[in-house]
Amino acid sequence: MNMTDILKEVGRGKRGARDLNYEEALAAAELILDRKATPAQIGAFLLAERIKMESVEELLAFVEAIRDRSMRIPRSADGLGLGLGLDCAGPYDGRKTSFMAGFASAFLLAAAGVPVTIHGTPSLPPKWGVTLMDVLQAMGLDEGALSRERTTAAAEGSGVLAVPAEAWCPPLRNLRELREELGLRTILNTVEKLVDYSHSPYLVYGVFHNTVFERTAQLLQRLNYQKALIVQGPEGSEDVHIDRPTRVYTVDSSEARLRVIDPEAYGLEAVPPETRWTAAEQLRVTEAVLTGEAHQAFINQAVLNSALRLHLTERADSVEEGIYIGKSLLDGGGPWQAFNRWREALLNGNGKLARR
Repeated sequence: MNMTDILKEVGRGKRGARDLNYEEALAAAELILDRKATPAQIGAFLLAERIKMESVEELLAFVEAIRDRSMRIPRSADGLGLGLGLDCAGPYDGRKTSFMAGFASAFLLAAAGVPVTIHGTPSLPPKWGVTLMDVLQAMGLDEGALSRERTTAAAEGSGVLAVPAEAWCPPLRNLRELREELGLRTILNTVEKLVDYSHSPYLVYGVFHNTVFERTAQLLQRLNYQKALIVQGPEGSEDVHIDRPTRVYTVDSSEARLRVIDPEAYGLEAVPPETRWTAAEQLRVTEAVLTGEAHQAFINQAVLNSALRLHLTERADSVEEGIYIGKSLLDGGGPWQAFNRWREALLNGNGKLARR
């Protein structure tokens, strides 16, 4: 099936267009990801899908196609200790008005023995916010520090794998210019977060609109995660709010359950101070959280998000137990130690540091 035939099916407007079946969607994904379709055809397809709204079958085909074209840690490579870990899928278009609590939470989980994979690219449309890659750059981490060899070695020593997605997934790099020209959210904004670079059985995934909860839950069930948490967090992120309740879906192979996480119910509700979020400020607050010196709202947000993830990965029997574990770890300095081992391994290429 060529791209012209595919466009005739999806490009007939919201009423006339039809969803592609899996085989058709896979053909479209291959043509786009391999850049065998023209830029005009790719742009037309992405816009047509945005108008029609992508089906679960179409999303599944694109996720599986992009995974096939990415560097992923083999399932058998359990020497990295990532086999029972958590993948954190936040927005690749970044943050403008909220704290990146998941970055700090990654080191709380690592200190608790849960391997974590975080990933992203330089900022993308439509938000053009501060991304994980911007924060890593603010740390002084250049392309050499984020090489596959160093990032995997740092993961072995610290429990946190940081993936520069455009290096590990070449189609994302090859399609960047076209996506910047479109300036709109497309199917790629969904699938780029689901490459699953370390074959994680657990996933926390951020969404912007609650209208996509059910469709995303169906997709994650098809992708066979052991458990996943879909979060309608700040700016479409995978972090729950700390100043108000957050809607989440807990997904496993048999069902998806809607929950509302209210920080007040756990004694953690707090109002964050107004902050001008730059990459440098995200890094400063993250370090302050890990040393216990940040505003209480940011500490509480990191603890609550860590607790939910500890419960999701079955390292805590309840969110309350996860909160207790998170607070104890911060008081003991374990997350700060994990952060420093990780940073030192990336900056100095010392991946042999023993985990404590």
